[in-house]
Order: sequence, then structure tokens, then C-alpha cells
Amino acid sequence: MINLDLLENSLKKRWEIAYDWKGMKQNDVWDRTTRFIYNTRSFTTLSTKIEHLDERLKNYAINRWYNFWSAKGVEQLFADHTEVLPNKNKYDKFVDFHLKGIPFDHKSSVFPVGFKNTLGYAQKNEQELIDWFYKNQSQEGRKHFKNRLFVVFYDRINQDHWKLKARMTLIKEAIDTYVCNFSEKNLSTFHFGKGKTVANIIWVINK
Repeated sequence: MINLDLLENSLKKRWEIAYDWKGMKQNDVWDRTTRFIYNTRSFTTLSTKIEHLDERLKNYAINRWYNFWSAKGVEQLFADHTEVLPNKNKYDKFVDFHLKGIPFDHKSSVFPVGFKNTLGYAQKNEQELIDWFYKNQSQEGRKHFKNRLFVVFYDRINQDHWKLKARMTLIKEAIDTYVCNFSEKNLSTFHFGKGKTVANIIWVINK
């Protein structure tokens, strides 16, 4: 069980360092090198573990740590609901939990620059954005076309969308509202090759 208050405080410490991927893309080699992020909850501990790394790999590890632990917090926020049944198999790449019997993987994503449309357009055309996410997903690790709930972050104030991944209280409000009002009929349906895929977006937007 993760203490979400402590997690939020730790994630926010990452804000002190500029968000920089330096043109890097996720790849299996760098993922193996930075595997220690899975067992490192504290940003202070992480900072010690990456001291010996070169600058590009250090940034990769920091960003990967931030995204991973934010996602773990999101999973717990879902699991807190009686309507949600967590997947006991933590190695399952396709299912994080079942929501009212429907299997879902969840994916946390900042609002994508590559979508080339406004927030307002995206909210009115969610199926188009979801299709974009599936077709432009990472080619490594967790790539798949199974059911997904996309938790999408949009910062109205400073456009620092990535920072909202640390705000567990704000994320909780969005997830609670979504789960309490969940209806299968509101899911978008896709056909990526064989079978049917259902998906939806949960918006996390600051005011």
C-alpha cells in the first residue's frame, strides 16, 4: 500500500529539475539499466542512485521514475473503489484492473503536442484522440491494443502538463468522479486487427 500523501510530496521534488528528455525515446536497453526505479520510492534516494550516470541517462531515469510512481499512485486510486478489482498478476501487461467486470490497462499521458488540436476539440472528439494515442504509443514494453483508460493531464495555467502527474489529490477527484459515473455505453469502441477494443479518457485538468 502506498501512502499517497508521501508519494505526492516525493513526486513534487522532481519539479525542481527541468523536464528534459533530450530527444531520447524509450528503449529496452535504457529500461534495463534504470530498472532500479521500480524499488525506489523516494526522490532523495533516487538522486543518490543516479549520481554516477551520464546526463542523458540521468534524465531518463528521473523521468521514468516519475512516470512509474505516478502511475502506481493512479492504480491505487482506482483500486480504492469497490467497483474496481485489481489484477493480482503484476506482470500482466494488458490488464491493471477490472472495472465493473471489464478488464482495463490504464495509461497516464500528458496532452500530446503531436495531436495538433486544442483541448476543446479533443474533449469534443475523444474517440479521435484515443485513436491517436493507440497509433502513436511507444514501440517498447507495454505496447498493445487492448482495453485502456487514458488518464490525460492538461495544465491550463502554465502548460506544464507533466507536473499534474504528481498531484494525487487532483487525480483522485477525477478518478472518483469517473468511477462513480461509469457506464459501459460511454466507452469508445475500436477494431485494431482482431477483436474489439474499448477505451475512454479521464481528464485531469487544473482550474
